[in-house]
Amino acid sequence: MWSLLEKVTPLLGAGAKQNGRGVEKGARSTAGLHCSHVPGFRRAWYVRAVSDEGAEAARERARERFSALGEIAAEVAHELRNILQVISTSAYVARLGLDAGASLPHIVTIERNARLAQNVVDDLMALARGGVADAEPTPLFETLLAARVGMSGAIFVDDIAPAELCGRLHVGLATRLFHALYENAIAVATSGRAVVTTRARLEGAFVVIDVSDDGPGVPEALAPRIFEPLVTSRPGGTGLGLALARRIAAANGGTIELSATSPATFRITFPAA
Repeated sequence: MWSLLEKVTPLLGAGAKQNGRGVEKGARSTAGLHCSHVPGFRRAWYVRAVSDEGAEAARERARERFSALGEIAAEVAHELRNILQVISTSAYVARLGLDAGASLPHIVTIERNARLAQNVVDDLMALARGGVADAEPTPLFETLLAARVGMSGAIFVDDIAPAELCGRLHVGLATRLFHALYENAIAVATSGRAVVTTRARLEGAFVVIDVSDDGPGVPEALAPRIFEPLVTSRPGGTGLGLALARRIAAANGGTIELSATSPATFRITFPAA
């Protein structure tokens, strides 16, 4: 304990001296804390020092996790690109050798989804490299519909005013953001089908979107860390969807936050078009 106190003592201003019981009255730290001569002052400095040290260690761990995830994502994206290219090429060759029979629609589906997956990889790689999203005026409702493609486990309720509301955003990345929110809502649904409500409005220079569901909500203990990578309370969850959503929002000049824990409500903002 005292070795740690000795480390923080030099941070005190001139006139601060140890007197065997604490720090003399009137001493002031460089952080602007007034130090009074009271019993237990040594303990207070120890707790403060440990708290600061713990916070910095947590930040360092977060930085290391982000760095590791970036390296893993780059490697996975590289491998996926090669695999998707093989799938696309094989599907194209197979289609050339087929008559318009029962198999052709399946080949077309393979080709379409391979292209979509390739676009996802390209968009996420650009995001990982820190590239600014190529934003353009986009009707919000079209982005929401694109995010729901293939989702059958939810009832979607929309309240968008005005109906033609547009945001300035990167279509592919914004679609991934809403897809992650909708996917989470479906995964935690306690009833047969999740009810997901999306409300959007114009506030000044920004489009504000609230996405909420009828699930069990977000545990209070998890709420402060919900956007950190690898943090999840859902069995089988990766803890990457919301971390990615935050990166996407920032790349588009917007924000995302957990505005309510029960029901779980996420507030997203994008620049208005």
